[in-house]
Amino acid sequence: MHTTTNAEQMLEQTKFNKFHGMLLFWGAILMLFDGYDLVVYGAVVPTIIDEWGISTVEAGMYGSYALFGMMFGAFIFGTLADKLGRKKIILICVSIFSLFMLFSGLAPTPELFGVFRFITGLGLGGMMPNVIGLISEYSPKGLRSRMIATIMAGYSIGGVVAALLSMVLISKFGWESVFFFGALPILFIPFLMKSLPESIGTLVAKNDHKGIQNILVKLNPNYKPKMNETFVLNKSKETSSPVKNLFTENRALLTVMIWLTYGMSLLMLYGLNTWLPKFMTEAGFPLGSSLSFLLALNVGATVGAILMGWVADRWGVGKALILFFLIAFATITSLGFAKNMILLYVLVAIAGAATVGTQNLTHSYTSQFYPVTMRSTALGWALGIGRIGGIMGPTIGGILLTSGLTLQLNFLVFAIPGIIAALAVFIANQQGKKVNTNEQPLKAKAN
Repeated sequence: MHTTTNAEQMLEQTKFNKFHGMLLFWGAILMLFDGYDLVVYGAVVPTIIDEWGISTVEAGMYGSYALFGMMFGAFIFGTLADKLGRKKIILICVSIFSLFMLFSGLAPTPELFGVFRFITGLGLGGMMPNVIGLISEYSPKGLRSRMIATIMAGYSIGGVVAALLSMVLISKFGWESVFFFGALPILFIPFLMKSLPESIGTLVAKNDHKGIQNILVKLNPNYKPKMNETFVLNKSKETSSPVKNLFTENRALLTVMIWLTYGMSLLMLYGLNTWLPKFMTEAGFPLGSSLSFLLALNVGATVGAILMGWVADRWGVGKALILFFLIAFATITSLGFAKNMILLYVLVAIAGAATVGTQNLTHSYTSQFYPVTMRSTALGWALGIGRIGGIMGPTIGGILLTSGLTLQLNFLVFAIPGIIAALAVFIANQQGKKVNTNEQPLKAKAN
């Protein structure tokens, strides 16, 4: 007897169980090391400027190399995953970034350090959209924002770990030691091979009905595999080009606004995490104290990542994003004027929550507008184009420090993108209502 099962709908209708818990665990661990990389360069910048005798502009340039890598990694691996499968791409990317984190700590010259940071970025840039895409795909309906926010809390915790380890390790063992810690995920590869599921979209495309049935059994104890079962996914009508699909069915303006949102968000994120310690040392704070501001930024980010996922599931992620981008603008601007130490720490923590928290929300925000078969491409390209903003962050900071502008102006430059991002989300919200939701099934027949 022939049976047709919509695998995607079954995934959405599942209850949270240990399968989801395992996915969240590994997603959070991998995001922890992505967040670790975000902060680690900002933590070592003051030291390598002194040790290698490079200028702040050169330091900003080397900081941007990893972001160039992330941009290309997001383009290449985000698009490849929709063809080859997310699990395989995640394993490749984890191997790349782990090895080259190790090599970054061993780099004898700033030039070689820059090359290794670029390749590290390739791996990290490819990993993030695929981990997010996998979590998004397996999230029960109504839990997607919270599940993505949970793994992205790992991203924020990684920033806290980087700031804490930097405060302890750099003075005792040198800046290289913090990069050696970042190479640990290479040890996780065997566990990831066993624990991560393949994308359901990939399994449908490969006609792997046994693989789909095995996953559905784990997700729903009431599901009974059947002979001659045909699996379908909800799939929009597509052109042959996965990137071109992002601009079909009324998605063109929406896609551009999402890209702009990512760009402005990442500009604030990487600008602050790269240059906050240096801004504070220039303002007269000692290095240890300046690194503690980096810690406060990422502690705030951790709390914000969890809180904002909760708020987004209740208010709607679009409205939540606009509010938090405006909060980011207000708090970052205020950093240049606050003199009280406690107030400074509070503002830095709120700025961390509003910048990392909003960046985390943009992933679940983006996922809702694209079907599962093109979600990795959508996230990969949004992150890839967004990295242009991320690349600008460290570079702009280096130029600002060389220009000798006031602390108030330095922070204002990094706050203005919050206004632009809020406006982009507002336009995307309006355009998102016009997206064609009529979907055609993509079939994979069991033999």
